[in-house]
Amino acid sequence: VQLQASGGGLVQAGGSLRLTCTASGGRLSIDDMAWYRQAPGKQRNLVARITRDGITNYADFVTGRFTISRDNAKNTVDLQMHSLKPEDTAVYYCSALIQMGWGSRRAYWGKGTLVTVSS
Repeated sequence: VQLQASGGGLVQAGGSLRLTCTASGGRLSIDDMAWYRQAPGKQRNLVARITRDGITNYADFVTGRFTISRDNAKNTVDLQMHSLKPEDTAVYYCSALIQMGWGSRRAYWGKGTLVTVSS
């Protein structure tokens, strides 16, 4: 299983970016998908999560600015980011909770994509 994230880059404060993550590796049964971020010298934090049924939850620091969505047929999860702030600068990682059979699940991570917001 591989997760490939794309869409990061440099943007001015107040701008927008859209991140996309695609899971690949055969026939996948994916439960939750999520985006995390990690700023330099800080721990990795949850940004947003979406269940297979489309139920979402967001970190307080992005509510109203970011929107997570997914396409179950394509095994993708997107993060639309608006009104970006310099403090949103971080490496953004996608994750997917994948059913492995026999009732077990395993979390997979992408390598991350850098988002830099200039003031």
